[in-house]
Amino acid sequence: MTTKQAIQLFEEKRVRTAWDTDAEKWWFSVVDVVSVLTDSDYQTARKYWKVLKGRLVKEGNETVTNCYQLKFQAPDGKMRLTDVADTEQLFRLIQSIPSPKAEPFKQWMAQVAAQRIDQMQDPELSIEQAVADYRRLGYSEAWINQRMKSIEVRKHLTDEWKRAGLEEGQQFASLTDIIYRGWSGLSAKEYKQLKGLKKENLRDNMTDLEIAINMLAEATTTQISKNESPKGMIESAKVARRGGATARVAREAAEKEIGESVVSAMNAKQIAQGETILIEDNNKTN
Repeated sequence: MTTKQAIQLFEEKRVRTAWDTDAEKWWFSVVDVVSVLTDSDYQTARKYWKVLKGRLVKEGNETVTNCYQLKFQAPDGKMRLTDVADTEQLFRLIQSIPSPKAEPFKQWMAQVAAQRIDQMQDPELSIEQAVADYRRLGYSEAWINQRMKSIEVRKHLTDEWKRAGLEEGQQFASLTDIIYRGWSGLSAKEYKQLKGLKKENLRDNMTDLEIAINMLAEATTTQISKNESPKGMIESAKVARRGGATARVAREAAEKEIGESVVSAMNAKQIAQGETILIEDNNKTN
């Protein structure tokens, strides 16, 4: 099974999902769905699902018997095996959970599935959706343009890693850490701690300059890899260090010119607020 994970939002609650590229269908974290339907936190939802799962198993429920597990990032940041269900299985499970949100959630699931089908037929729709989401969160147009370019650069890098025989998950994360350390001096975890982040996407919380330097690191790593065709993790790690080191030189040059560190403790909320304040101040000046 080849999957691509994504965080979906239902009424501001996070639902971990994975798109199965082989079967062309979504898998949803059952615990997250239980959390939505019971309006409970993660730990309470886990206990609820454990009890419900035990009861359904005793009843011989085939939906639970055939339940798959995928590794998702847990609230503590670690990748843990999590029970997942596809859309059809979830429709059956929802019938066992009395909730006023059951019908709205079913409609939301159907919408998620339909959007994915539309995006497969027209990839531009997924880009438009991402732009709309960033606008809704208050990002500036300049930041959004930079972020969309960084997504393209990242895709080229991960495609190159796949060519080198590497797998998504731990290997990709390790190489990304090497790149981050190379130019910023921080691992992804340390970088998130600096910005006060927990489960949020680090690149979604970078300033324009941070995104630019990280893009340089990833683009350089991609080009070196294409030129030298490394095989496996060890060779790819060496390439990642060189890509990160190249971007570090650019970072240090930029810092010398601007007189401050490129690596910033600002997160997305603070960046958006800072931009708003700047715009307001400029309006007052004019």
